[in-house]
Amino acid sequence: MSLSMQTGYLDCLSGISGDMMLGALVDVGVPLELLNDAVRSLQLPGVSLSAETVRRCGFRAAKIHVHAPHEHAHRHLHAILEIIEKSSLLTPKQKATAGRLFHRIAEVEAKVHGQSIEQVHFHEVGAVDSIADIVATVVGLDFLNLDSLTASPVPTGCGTVRIAHGVCSVPAPATAELLAGIPIAPSNIPFELTTPTGAAILAEFVKSYGSMPAMTVQKIGIGAGTKDFHEQPNVLRLILGEAIDSPSAVCRLPSEHIWKLETNLDDMSGEILGFVLEKLWIPEVLDVYTTPIQMKKGRPAITLTVLCREEVVCEVERILFTETSTLGIRKSQVQRTYLKREASTASTPWGEIAGKIAILPNGSQRFTPEYESAKAIAVANGVPLQTVMRLAERGD
Repeated sequence: MSLSMQTGYLDCLSGISGDMMLGALVDVGVPLELLNDAVRSLQLPGVSLSAETVRRCGFRAAKIHVHAPHEHAHRHLHAILEIIEKSSLLTPKQKATAGRLFHRIAEVEAKVHGQSIEQVHFHEVGAVDSIADIVATVVGLDFLNLDSLTASPVPTGCGTVRIAHGVCSVPAPATAELLAGIPIAPSNIPFELTTPTGAAILAEFVKSYGSMPAMTVQKIGIGAGTKDFHEQPNVLRLILGEAIDSPSAVCRLPSEHIWKLETNLDDMSGEILGFVLEKLWIPEVLDVYTTPIQMKKGRPAITLTVLCREEVVCEVERILFTETSTLGIRKSQVQRTYLKREASTASTPWGEIAGKIAILPNGSQRFTPEYESAKAIAVANGVPLQTVMRLAERGD
């Protein structure tokens, strides 16, 4: 099993859309039939994907066509999630990722229109071709199994675009909301270069933006947009390779980008702090800890730190603001290198103890017993806990 850091880079010279992303995925080696199987599993009558080779400003690129019957109906979020959930082919991970993408879009649509998420009905993004775009993209990226995906700043184009609600300036309102926090590149091309679907893909999958990272390039896929510009090629490049610029790449360890949230507290009781620490242990939170500090005028205080994945950043902020006395939270994105691990058990004279096996950089393994499992053995047999833990770690 290879532990090399496989990374991808999206060169968004002419923005990003669902069909451009699919073209780049297929061109880089994702089987078109795999994506078609995923789309067919949604049981949307008459919907399929096809590919052709085209030229954009003289350069070769893969163009993906989504074949779908014209629709007049608009879908609510729950209807789209039901379509995804009924698929017999998509994995639970793929269903959850596709669901998050549509939740992102529903949240910004609700904000733009002043409605609840349940009231929002999708227009362009709720059409069967957009559903196919998003689901096929999720399956394609899952197939590549990248350790990281970065991108260039993305241009939106300029001018106006006609949507279901009339003529709007580029970027359209929902697209602009989805691009919040994403660096925008200037562009004077009078066209919608980045669509809501493309913006949602960036928001969900890309963790950092800038120039192409140092890597050993292995494959390049080029996806074409519909229009052929005179000024520049209307393509999206997906560049795959092995990262060589990080310590984790050198020692062949996997890594991920996570969020670090911190706040200083000097006016909370220990009981309330203990309650907050318990409440912060929600799914996707990786660690919660406190550090003693000294603030101005010698006041003793603590720094409360939470390490978590992006999916729960908003929920962690909500807990900190509502359950503590803080007036501000420091937030930064950090890279975490980690050991691959799997659930396992260890034998002791008193029975099996649950724990985890970590795979070290040299391929050897390390077993760490679970506290609650070891505690139960120790209490039941009247044995010191440290003895149980030591024997479990040694495998005696």
